[in-house]
Amino acid sequence: MGTGRDTDRSVTYRGMTLAVLAPRAGRRCHNALNTLHAAHYFAPELGHQLGALGVTHPRAVNFAVRSAALGPVGPGTVAATFYNYKYDLVAQHVPAVWATAAPADVLAARVRAVDAALRRLLGDQAVTSDGMAEAARLALRAAEACSRAGRPLYAAHADLPVPEEPHLAFWHAATLLREHRGDGHLAVLVAAELDGLEAVVTHTATGKGMAPPWVFTTRGWTREDWNAAQERLRGRGLLDASGELTERGVALREEVEAETDRLDRAPYEHLGANGVARLTDLAGGFARTAALAGAFPADLIGKG
Repeated sequence: MGTGRDTDRSVTYRGMTLAVLAPRAGRRCHNALNTLHAAHYFAPELGHQLGALGVTHPRAVNFAVRSAALGPVGPGTVAATFYNYKYDLVAQHVPAVWATAAPADVLAARVRAVDAALRRLLGDQAVTSDGMAEAARLALRAAEACSRAGRPLYAAHADLPVPEEPHLAFWHAATLLREHRGDGHLAVLVAAELDGLEAVVTHTATGKGMAPPWVFTTRGWTREDWNAAQERLRGRGLLDASGELTERGVALREEVEAETDRLDRAPYEHLGANGVARLTDLAGGFARTAALAGAFPADLIGKG
């Protein structure tokens, strides 16, 4: 993921050439950071670490590690903050998982899993590289401008200590930036009157979202739920008969992403255009290495 023409702009001010942060530069940086963050959800190390605590069901593992920063919350809080999971699935595992493993133990196990997974996917040379240390500094710098207000998942993770090792500090900062954007994104989806499954269906229709079989497996929805969501979206003129986005649907998805960009601009403006470009390059390189090492299932993304 290079800097691309989105960030290839500058202005002259008092004899100095200053880089200008382009409209989608923050989104591109986030996408690279989020890719690296998300790799641990598919890593066998996560299952091994949580399994040692007695948490063995894949859905319980997912709910536990992502919500543990919130404390021993119930299914309503998880369903609200995760947004696109079916409540019935969440309630099968939360709050029961906290009787097996305390949130603090889950958080510690998550860090151990991330450490092992990054070393396996990137290699020790990359983990201990100057580039990794630089990426950590840049990402933590960007996260300084994140806001807790109205962002529960970000705020909970922002209260966690920053790990000392650079690769873990980088992953921690990527998590903060990921959850900060995600919390804002949910506010935009609510305003757009897209419920959790409708948001997934429209994202998948762009060709960039999770394939339906993965949605059914990981989010708890059924084919019947999916079909019903498509019908609701057709009624709003957002999907056509074949399940593709209409012009109105494409415009709505673009509006959702643009408004998410607006709500998430502070950390990237704080870092500055040159810092964002450098962080995007570093994070993109690490993300590509992880993907080539098999971090993600081959059929994860697509229309199914």
